[in-house]
Amino acid sequence: MLPVLNRSWALFLGMFMLMVGNGLQGTLLGLRGDQEGFSTFALSIVMSGYFVGFLFSSKVTPELIRRVGHVRVFAALGSTISAVLIMYPVLVEPWAWTVGRIIIGFCFCGVYITAESWLNDASSNETRGKALSIYMMVQMVGIVFAQYIVSQGDVGGFTLFIIPSILVSMAFAPILLSIRPTPQFAQTKPLSIKRLIKASPLGCMGMFLLGGVFASQFGMSAVYGSQVGLTVGQISLFVSAIYIAALVAQYPIGWASDKIDRRILILWISMIGGAGSLIAFFIPGNFTIILISAAILGGTSNPLYALLIAYTNDYLEREDMAAASGGVLFINGLGAIAGPLIVGTMMEKLGANAFWLFAGVLMFLVGFYAMYRMTRRSRADQEFEQTTYTAVSAATSAVLVEVAQEIFVEEEIAEEKEANDSAV
Repeated sequence: MLPVLNRSWALFLGMFMLMVGNGLQGTLLGLRGDQEGFSTFALSIVMSGYFVGFLFSSKVTPELIRRVGHVRVFAALGSTISAVLIMYPVLVEPWAWTVGRIIIGFCFCGVYITAESWLNDASSNETRGKALSIYMMVQMVGIVFAQYIVSQGDVGGFTLFIIPSILVSMAFAPILLSIRPTPQFAQTKPLSIKRLIKASPLGCMGMFLLGGVFASQFGMSAVYGSQVGLTVGQISLFVSAIYIAALVAQYPIGWASDKIDRRILILWISMIGGAGSLIAFFIPGNFTIILISAAILGGTSNPLYALLIAYTNDYLEREDMAAASGGVLFINGLGAIAGPLIVGTMMEKLGANAFWLFAGVLMFLVGFYAMYRMTRRSRADQEFEQTTYTAVSAATSAVLVEVAQEIFVEEEIAEEKEANDSAV
């Protein structure tokens, strides 16, 4: 662990500040928009914009990197993020915020792709798994710390918008001043969506539905909290509970996924997440219940993301695993774009508590579809060996998901070599 930190501390520090900035603007826009009188549906469009930009950037940024290089892309996107963050309190209009969110989503995805390429290049086969774990922890801690900052400031002022702008600007200094030779960027040729769905219908459907869950968590949780009358401090605790539980639950669920049939685990985790969401739906207005539901939803939906990737890999050939990363994130991104729009409409029609109904229904749908797929594909009829689970956060680009795929392959090859050596 220490060698990984020693080699990549600047990258981790920079990404921490970037995640604080990203976590701040997501929560802050929900709170300020509600304070400014934006309708729930208008805010849902604003929040959806981030995922439109993110999905578009996943296709465009690799080509930009190949044309002008990592450093120029990184610096250009970072300065754009900083400028947009300052624009929000100056131009308080739903259309302007929507455009800003699209631009910020595009830029953050590009920043992630660039930084994660550097992280992959700085890691060896032996340290890549540890680097991935530290990176995921840095992301989660950054988002949680952002909620603390929100609770200490004035949502109606300028300061809370200036802070993330400063943090984003400062984040690039340690990274750009310490990065060693720029890595060659070679994007893997993607696996077609049709082949991906054919290989793992459950993996693809699950990722699409989870996209909606993540988008509602990241974009609409502050809107929900504001509309049910929570204080800014309570909203910060509520959002933090989602991500803290996600971090804590990731590893025990990962351990279990390597021991039992993943479809059974997907089924139970989804059902627990759905039931946890409905607790707050049926018992509204109790802050303790809200925190419990947030922890259950976050502690199930986020590990489920990595679990579905591992499950999809179970049905892919080794040479297709890295190629599948782009398709998996594209499917997840489509769900993420639709998520805020649907939950925003539901909250306008049924009230703010529809936030929990939406998340609960999607989690139950993942579980029911897993149950259905268990009747369509039997593992008893074939020799089946599961790939290794690797923790991956939903707030990553295709680059890091591809790195996780490579770890799957490397560990599988190592296990085969060890088995062969034992046999000899």
